[in-house]
Parts: sequence; structure tokens; C-alpha cells
Amino acid sequence: MVSPLNRKLLRDLARIKGQAAAIGLVIALGVMMLVMMTGLVNTLDETRQAYYDRYRLADVFAPVTRAPNRMLARLAALPGVAAVEGRVSGSALIDIAKDELPIRARALSLPDTGTPRLNDIYLTAGRLPALGHADEIVLLEGFAKARDLTLNDNIAATMNGARRVFRITGLAQSPEFLYTVAPGEIVSDDARFAVFWMRRAALGAAYDMTGAFSEALIALSRGTNPQSVIQAADQILTSYGAAGAYDLTDLISNRFVTEEIRGLRSSSTAIPPIFLGVAAFLLYIVISRMVQAEREQIGLLKAFGYASSEVSLHYLKLVLLIAVAGAVAGSMAGIAAGSAMAVFYQNYFKFPFIVFSVDPRSFVVGFAVSILTASIGSLFVLKGVFALTPAVAMRPPAPPDYSRAYDLAGQMKRWLDQPSRMVLRRITRHPGRMIGAVIGIGTGLALSVSTLTIMAGFQTTIDLSFSAMDRSDMTLSFTTPQAPKALLELARLPGVLHVEPIRTAPAILRNGTYSYRGTVEGRPARPTLNRILSAKVEPITIRPEGLILAQSLATILHVKPGDTLTVEIRDGRRPLLRLPVIGTARTLIGAPAFMEIGALTRALKQPDQVSGAYLTIDTRQTKTLYARIKQMPAIAGVSLKSDARTALVTLMDTGPGAMRYVMLAVAAIITFGIVYNSARIAFAERTRDLASLRVMGFTRAETAFVLLGELAVVTLAAIPLGIGVGYGLSYLMAVGFSTDIYQIPVVFSPHSYGLAILAVLAASGLSGWLVKRELDQIDMISALKTRE
Repeated sequence: MVSPLNRKLLRDLARIKGQAAAIGLVIALGVMMLVMMTGLVNTLDETRQAYYDRYRLADVFAPVTRAPNRMLARLAALPGVAAVEGRVSGSALIDIAKDELPIRARALSLPDTGTPRLNDIYLTAGRLPALGHADEIVLLEGFAKARDLTLNDNIAATMNGARRVFRITGLAQSPEFLYTVAPGEIVSDDARFAVFWMRRAALGAAYDMTGAFSEALIALSRGTNPQSVIQAADQILTSYGAAGAYDLTDLISNRFVTEEIRGLRSSSTAIPPIFLGVAAFLLYIVISRMVQAEREQIGLLKAFGYASSEVSLHYLKLVLLIAVAGAVAGSMAGIAAGSAMAVFYQNYFKFPFIVFSVDPRSFVVGFAVSILTASIGSLFVLKGVFALTPAVAMRPPAPPDYSRAYDLAGQMKRWLDQPSRMVLRRITRHPGRMIGAVIGIGTGLALSVSTLTIMAGFQTTIDLSFSAMDRSDMTLSFTTPQAPKALLELARLPGVLHVEPIRTAPAILRNGTYSYRGTVEGRPARPTLNRILSAKVEPITIRPEGLILAQSLATILHVKPGDTLTVEIRDGRRPLLRLPVIGTARTLIGAPAFMEIGALTRALKQPDQVSGAYLTIDTRQTKTLYARIKQMPAIAGVSLKSDARTALVTLMDTGPGAMRYVMLAVAAIITFGIVYNSARIAFAERTRDLASLRVMGFTRAETAFVLLGELAVVTLAAIPLGIGVGYGLSYLMAVGFSTDIYQIPVVFSPHSYGLAILAVLAASGLSGWLVKRELDQIDMISALKTRE
């Protein structure tokens, strides 16, 4: 049998169903984000580890120029080494179409028999190359799909200066290439970078590596410190042109997967609590006003023998029902959204398999936080229920004394009509309620402002990177550092307008315990085609006495101008440099370190040598220029700025950056929920007053104006608050979205703020219309009765 209090609970829920649904929706969205994001963290981490283990991805990579196979035994004898395999690795250029630039590629060897002990590949179609067939390859599936290549198609590639034609016998995925990016670049573009595998004998002959290897793959025993093995491997291979061994954390593919997991983990701990905090605030407003409106009922319940704890539990159950319903709906939505996003990440990161794995702790945390935040907001109200005695509760509250309040509405009598004065009088006489409503709507606006600001930040990243900073049309890289005459040859090519040199050197930058594996880029003192800009977007002149770091790199290394860095160059003679930091630069893509090109080449003891160039070109002569570039064996790679821009836009729109669209949708829904809830609360507590106005002769329009005028004033007052809070919240969201690939700036965009304000005004208009429909249908006789 249902108790009287439980029947009252059901009636109360039915009466405030609109407000309960709005609050439950906010809770559900917070829990959904928590379940989805923590589930994705769990899924990506477990899938990555399973993929690595199943296909035996190496723990340490040791590239060399050329080392004899006998050195593998010495590496295998190192303490903590479980397995070693040598392979041939080389760069190549693939020629797809006559009128298109050559595509950079990486060629890797497979054992002549069997499968690799380390860094195995997953065949998605076809078969491995047959032994003795030097013209057969297995192609990376992502590139094949991007270029519409299938089994048995032929492709032409230039390897070690010789042009060869290959037949595709298989398509494959690899744990080493979850995120495929060309050397020296940071944005993935499946159509602009290829990887293919050949049998060891065939590839060794192509690169003069018979009986030798150019990269050692090392697997470590559990608990082995990678750094000790890296140091020992570098000592063994130093006389064979070792470029510096590195562990799995510095593998470019693994780094970006790790960065995405970090961003999701950060977002899952920062964003859902914001939504749940908003829900707690809304619940506090609803329950406090409900208790105030039901003073006499509370007195009657206590007079009939119900204890204060029983009455308080009744209102607490109301809160808990809304919170639990929201948490259940959010958990189910989180599983559905997480499963969809898992498929998205599988395609983006090229996993051969993925299953969305929910973290059970997210359900516990989601329910616990939902119930806790909802309960905390209610406990302050329920204290008043305990304090009420039946006699006091059943006695009508003393009319509020407004004699000392400044009658602003009366002073405005000459300019305002009666309904307008009623709106103004209520606002001035109940400032606490108005402030609460302003904070609620302002919070919704802040969520929209911050999300739209991040959207504008993505566009700013693209515009600054490819307009203000990079003003070239094309970037060329050489197979090996070249003498200055190579620049003269480039300048004489048909269609080349300007040439600007660059010298890059792979390096490890260290500041105490902080380190970063990247590159030092040598640029002219006053670069014009690829400028270095300050935080104020002003060109920086590079002085020869030190380094200019990207601000993101300075943050990673915990340094500021005036500090000194240890720079381990991993190229040429591999000098160890101590260089001061002379400034920081605003770079929104990557985390580079810049140095004046002459000072860098002198430090490398390779004066005047360059490793690439930026070019501006005449687009009317591209066909002739492309043909000439294909004939230059010293060119290792070519990329167009337009292709890089397109790749970055694709990354931001369909890669991990697409999460911002989910955030925008969530923010829009929450904003509407908050505004609608505020309108419903105002309507619920003024139903009797509004019905009285109708009886007194006010028209429906005038009565609606009294109610909706208050909502309009509150909404307008919430706009400045929402803008200020949203701007601060934008910085938190920008940190979560920024990665090693790109950094998202917080920019003041009038367009974004205008859209957010329009969204709130639209939500207010729609909420007002929904409430007015109920007001027009109100039963005045029932509304004027005292509710028992």
C-alpha cells in the first residue's frame, strides 16, 4: 500500500514535471559526458595495449646509418633486453599521377621467411610478398583507401635514386602507424604519406643493406628501465651513424594516441562537474521555493504526527528521484555515445579492432556525484523544514515589510504602465530570487560562450598558421643536408618566385628532469616566408646567441627567457650544446625550437648547409615545376601549404577536435534547460497571483507580460555575467583541447559571443512561449483555491 507521503511525492513530481525534466536533463548530460569520456579513455588505453602486445610492438627503436647484422647479438646481450630484430628502413617517393607532386613514403623490411619477431603487421587483404619477388609490396591500408588503390595495382616509387615499379599484393595495418605522419610534419594526411613493406632481401638490395640493418627494434623485459638500454644501445651503435635510440613514448604515433587519452582524461574530470554543479543549483532553487509554497502543508503533516525527519525525507526523495533518473538516463546515453565515438576513434587511429569498454567506476562516480550534488543543494533547505513547528507553519507568514524599500516602480510611474511597474516591483523586492535566476541563466550562457570561443579558436589556429605565419606555397626537404648552391638551383626552377632556407636538426632538449624530443629549426634572422611571431602577432628577429622556443615547448620544459637548456643534437656529429633561451614565440602548430640558421650550422660544424626550403610559386607553371622536381634525386619530400591546411582542417573536424561539436550540442541543450527551468519556477510560484490578475480584468497579454517581463529582465541581466564566466571557462576548455599537434588560443570573437547571446535569447523566447501556453490554459478557479 502506498503511503500518503509517497502519493504526495507522485503528485508533486507530476506537478513539476517540466522543471524535473529540465533538471534531470542537465544531470543526464553531465553523467553522459563522464561515462562517455572515461569509457573512451579506458577503451583507447586497453585497445592500444592489446594491439601492441598482440603484434609485438618494440619498446626501443635504434635507427642507424648502416650497421652489420652481427651488432644485433651485442644488443641482445644487454641486461633487460628480451628480443632484438634488425630491419631495413628507407625513404621513398611515390609517383601517383603525372600532374601531381611525388608523395613521401617509408619502406620497411619484412623477414624473408615467416613473420617479424617485433613490429608485426595486420593483413587486412591479400598476402605477404613472395620470397624472390622484388616487385611485390604490402601497402598501408590508410594510404590505399585515400588513393583508391587495390590489390594487384601497380605503383611507381623512387628509392635510393632508382625508379621502380611495384605490385600491391596485400594491404595492412600496423601498431607502429596508428597515426601516420610524414617525417618532419605533425599533421596526419593519409593521402600524402605512405608506408609499404618488402621482403628483407629485396629491400636490402635496394638500399645497399645486404648483411646490414638501418634500424634495430628492441623488446624489453618487464620492469626494465628503457633509458639504461637506450644509453647502452647508443654506445654500441655510435660508430655506425646512430641517430639516437628512443623508447615507445617518443614514437610519433604513440605520442599522439597518448595525448588524446590525456585530453579525454582531463576533460572527463573537469567538464561533467560543471554540469552537475548547475543541476545542484537548480534543484536548490526548486526545492527551496516548493518548501516555501508548502509551509501550511508541512505544518499539517507535522500536526498529524509526521516527524520532521519523515517530512524532510519526503522532499529529499523528490530530489533523489530526479537525480537518479537523470543519472540512469545519462549512463545509458553515455554508453550509446561512447560506442559511437569508439567506432570513430577506430577509424581515425586505424585500430583493426575496438570494443567500447565502460569503466565501472564511471557509473559509481556518476551516481554518487549526482546524488551528492543534488543532496547538498537540498540539505540547506531541509534545515528549515526541521525548524518549522506545526503552529508556525500553519500560520500564514507575516507579510513582508517593504516600507523601507525604495519604491523604484513608483518613481517610474510617469514612464511605465501598470504591468511594467509590477515587473519592476517584483524584481526590486525579491533580489535574492532574481540573483539566483541570473546566476542560473548566466551559467548556461557561459557554457555556450566557452564552447563557441573554442570553435573560434580552432579557426584562429588555422588562419594564423597558414596566413600570418606560413606565407609560402610549398615546402621542400632534401635527402641529406645540401650546400647553398642547392638554393640557387631551386630559385632557377620555372615558376619559383622566392626561396627561403631552413636547417632542421633532430634534438632532445633538456631542463633538469624535463625533456622533449623534437627538432631545432634554423631560420634566417628575419624570415619572410615562414615567420616567427610573438604573442602580439608581431614578427620576431632571431638573434644568433640562443634559442626561441614555442610557448607550448617552454611550458613543457618549464623554462622562461634567460634560462639555459641542454640540447643533445641527434644528427651529424651529434654535439652537446648549452644554449640560452632568448625568447618565446606564438606557434599554434607543433612545439618547435628556433635558432638563427648560421649559428645552428656552425654549432653542427656544417656551415651553410640547408636541409630544406620554403618556396612561393607561380601557380600558372605548376605542371612544369612538378615535372622538374620529380627529376631531382636530392629532393626527399614536397608538401603544398594548401594540402597541409586541408589536412589540419580535416583533423580538427573529423579527428579528436570533433569532440567540440558534441560539447556545443550539450551546451545548447543545457542552456535551454536552465532558461526553461527558470521560466517554469517563476510560473509555478506566481500561478495564484497571475490568476488574480485575470479575475481583476487584466487581459491575457497583460498577464503574460507580468510573468515574461521578469524573465526578459533576468535574461538580459544574465548576459554580462555569462560572458565574463564564459571567457574564464574558455581557458579551461582550451587546455583540454590543445595537443602536441595544435594549440587552441582563447580569442575574443564578437561573432561567437553574439551567437551565444542569440542562443540564450532564443531559448528564453521558446521557454516564454511554452509557459504562456500553460498560462492561457490556466483554470482560474482552481488556481485561486488554497491547496490542501
